[in-house]
Amino acid sequence: MGRLDDGMAVFVSRTAPGDRAEIEVTERKRRFARARLVSLSTSGPSRVDPTCPHYERDRCGGCRLQHLSEAAQREVKRRLVGDAIRRIGKCGVPDPPIVPSPSAWRYRSKITLAVAGGRIGLQREDRPGSPFDLEDCLLVSERVMQLWTGVRGNRRLLPGDLDWLVLREDRDGRLHVMAIGGDVAWDAAPLAAELGDERICYWWRPGKGAARVVAGSRTGFPAVAFEQVNTELAKQIRLAAVDGLGDVADKTVWDLYGGVGDTAELLSDRGAHVCSIDSDRTAVEWGISSGSSRVKRIVGRVEENLHRMRTPDAIVINPPRVGLATPVARAIERWAGGAGGAGLRRVAYISCDPATLARDLSRMPSLTIRSLTAFDLFPQTAHVETLALLGGE
Repeated sequence: MGRLDDGMAVFVSRTAPGDRAEIEVTERKRRFARARLVSLSTSGPSRVDPTCPHYERDRCGGCRLQHLSEAAQREVKRRLVGDAIRRIGKCGVPDPPIVPSPSAWRYRSKITLAVAGGRIGLQREDRPGSPFDLEDCLLVSERVMQLWTGVRGNRRLLPGDLDWLVLREDRDGRLHVMAIGGDVAWDAAPLAAELGDERICYWWRPGKGAARVVAGSRTGFPAVAFEQVNTELAKQIRLAAVDGLGDVADKTVWDLYGGVGDTAELLSDRGAHVCSIDSDRTAVEWGISSGSSRVKRIVGRVEENLHRMRTPDAIVINPPRVGLATPVARAIERWAGGAGGAGLRRVAYISCDPATLARDLSRMPSLTIRSLTAFDLFPQTAHVETLALLGGE
């Protein structure tokens, strides 16, 4: 961010602190403007040469911070979290510490590719909807990129009316190819024969409808279930969340937006009575089949099922980017404020968006921030994960 001569704040992508640059204003609002970088005359001390050729050549919109050093990226993310909590959440906290990712590259276990105009790849920053042909994404694991090399060389065997293509490596080491779009079922047998790897599972999801296996094994971890793509750091975050609740033995703990139940399993192993809720039936059913029978699991929207659960002593929250539905925030606030609350009254809130985290904190004033930690779950990008450990009086 810089300022124009009249004092207006202007946001310019692909610039770094200390840069001196010529810019072109592309959008002007009442209180701020957006601009694009035209030329760079002086580089700031935190600027580095981007590693990926797609970053400059194709203006890939995924790695928006790749031109910053890793230390500078983490500093930016600390400030993003701290600013949101202070400005939106009205909480007087310093910028949090940040935990680096074990790997800054090749950490992603999944990639979603757009399909348009005969191209399959990632979106351009300045032209959404017009993907460039992807050669290699340096954020994605080598196994997934090797899979992409094989699929790319046989793209004629993909559906002709494809909208998206998802490639994934699951927790069991299996590979998945998911074609999304169209109304005619994809015959993936020819592609499976070309790639010749029995570990690959092929999925097709029509424009409207559920995904189904069309070739390969039908057993194992479901490719459609949510799982963080940086699996190693995600494990650390879950462990920190559970540790932050303290002693949960014989306590009732809610695991809201629990997915396949990884956090629920950690809690159960520590002796907690856990109730886990998620709207993804596939994820919950996989958790039932492979997890502990001691965990109560519910399929459905969180806001529609809280009445089915015992009053908790502690809560783990891991919502999608939109944050908590208003009824959920209200229910937690009533519990934290003492109306039916009991025991620990501790909350671990794992957030993938500082703005919605801050908004939700403002809705639950009976919970105070005990600690705040950022995690660099997605190096080279502007995304940051945050763990807020909260407590009632």
